[in-house]
Amino acid sequence: MAVIALDVGGTKVASAIMENDGTIRFSHKNLLGGREGHDVGKLIVSNLSRQIEKAKYHKINIESIGVCIPGTVNLETGRVWAPNIPQWQNYPLKEVIRNSLGNPDIDIFIDNDRICYVYGEMWLGAARGCRNVIFVAVGTGIGAGIIIDGHALHGADNIIGATGWMALEPPYKKEYDPMGCFEYYASGSGICNRAKELVRQNKAYRGELRQMPISRITTPSVFEAFENGDPIATEVINKAVEMWGMASANLVSLLNPEKIIWGGGVFGPARGLVDRIYDEACKWAQPLTIKTVKFSSSQLPGNAGLLGAGFLAVKHGSVDL
Repeated sequence: MAVIALDVGGTKVASAIMENDGTIRFSHKNLLGGREGHDVGKLIVSNLSRQIEKAKYHKINIESIGVCIPGTVNLETGRVWAPNIPQWQNYPLKEVIRNSLGNPDIDIFIDNDRICYVYGEMWLGAARGCRNVIFVAVGTGIGAGIIIDGHALHGADNIIGATGWMALEPPYKKEYDPMGCFEYYASGSGICNRAKELVRQNKAYRGELRQMPISRITTPSVFEAFENGDPIATEVINKAVEMWGMASANLVSLLNPEKIIWGGGVFGPARGLVDRIYDEACKWAQPLTIKTVKFSSSQLPGNAGLLGAGFLAVKHGSVDL
């Protein structure tokens, strides 16, 4: 018996035929290529159909399908909202997948990427053996998957983990409106935009980031300049470390996890900063809980969502641990 895992992101659809122990038999990936709305649904169906045919050819019996999506899902209807995919405000993803299968015996389970990331880490990554884990995903935005006492937390509207909106620095600025205070400073896009802003403002600056057009500054180039001691890059990354430390201190004090795992595209280049983030968190967190929690970077970079979707399928959506 096996499952199919689907990881739908803002730029790609990845899938895998997966055995019940997480072994990947076959994988496939498509880029969204600017697709919107139902065209993304058609691409998912095409990708899935390819895996179904491969399973038939190799005589692999598919029990269920798990889907990781970059947004929120109504767990009853299977309709999803994904801000990075245009026209996916109330998209009937489960219905679209169901109609493509032609096999009512295959169950379909969908959950948000934050929860799937932490499932993947608990199954085969940095959180194996844990029942209280927070996965902080830092990419274009910032979100957190939270499992406490073995239960995945979803909330009234399945929006738990929208940590980019954590209020970490008063007074409020209008610039926080689109993404929240935390994301403004410490997401991938926030790091890039704050660096561009400082380069524009500091006419006397002649450092590494001045050697390229401001429009060409990227988050990786800010981290590269930081490693080389560039003063603006250092200011921006130090601010991000402060924000990551404060935010995780709040999570530790509120939820008392065993582990906080840092992942997403920024960790990545920020993997070497995890110890500094912990030191910053120690200043702010409840003093007993911060001494028992461990901070680590993801052991499944780029693959946590896919493996989490597989875990969701293997457990048939009932994943309390």
